[in-house]
Amino acid sequence: MGKTMVNEQVILKKETTIKQSKVAKKGLKKHKENILIHIIIILACLACVIPFLLLISVSLSSEVDILEYGYRLIPKNIDFTAYNYILRDPGQVISAYQVTIFSSIVGTIISLTIMAMAAYALSRTSFSYKKQVSFVIFFSMLFSGGLVPSYILITQYLNLKDNIWVYILPSLVNGFYVFMMRSFFSDLPEALFESAKIDGANELRIFFQIAIQLSKPVLATVALFGVLQRWNDWFTALLYIEKQNLMSLQYLLQRIMKDIELVRQNQDLFPELSQMINLPNDSLRMAMAMVCAGPILIVFPFFQKYFVRGLTVGSVKG
Repeated sequence: MGKTMVNEQVILKKETTIKQSKVAKKGLKKHKENILIHIIIILACLACVIPFLLLISVSLSSEVDILEYGYRLIPKNIDFTAYNYILRDPGQVISAYQVTIFSSIVGTIISLTIMAMAAYALSRTSFSYKKQVSFVIFFSMLFSGGLVPSYILITQYLNLKDNIWVYILPSLVNGFYVFMMRSFFSDLPEALFESAKIDGANELRIFFQIAIQLSKPVLATVALFGVLQRWNDWFTALLYIEKQNLMSLQYLLQRIMKDIELVRQNQDLFPELSQMINLPNDSLRMAMAMVCAGPILIVFPFFQKYFVRGLTVGSVKG
């Protein structure tokens, strides 16, 4: 009996040792996997941060240093020539900022409200014509009237040429965002809406006090996309704006760059332009990128906590 008990204890110890070694191996394997994941994430972050730091460095470098030393993460000498050239007429730049900020904020708010209302209606089972309306919205995503009919409509019928509302009204609704928000609204419990109706709430009150309050992730995501789209819009100004005080920031900076290229191309024809040969080029491009991207970099952190959740809308359900 004594030998049997000893043998059983030895076997138990061996089994315990084997289990502990397996657990230790699994823990070591998981630790190595975590290290590998962290390394990959760090490399991905560096791949995003380093170009931005390079952008700042080049924008603060002189053309002579760029030609001599190339692009450097740390500028050889700090030079604000590019920024001075962009801001040589501060009033024009401030006016362009005001136009872009107005169109981005006001346009996004109005567009988001209209698209959210449409998406909410399409998500309700009680809406009889949701299939027909969904088809019309989807059809508009596949085909458009074209540039010439759009130009004729906006300039001759809507009379929006040289009007700040041309940045807002023609792009109020995006079919993809409507379907994106519809998927989110469809996932909300129907019992909430039914109980609100029993309490006497109408559809508008249900929409603003229940649906909107529970849909902040998708609304923030769509709002961020809308702000980015309007902030980076230069083509609208190219087609419909001739007045200086109504130019968007992107279009103004593009015109500055075009003016410099024109000067460089014609310096042989016009000797009086030879003194302008040292105008910034690469540093000016980088400075323009900083002037355009700066405000958006400030706005993005406020949307970040909703952004990932909003992007996964409809990833499980169709």
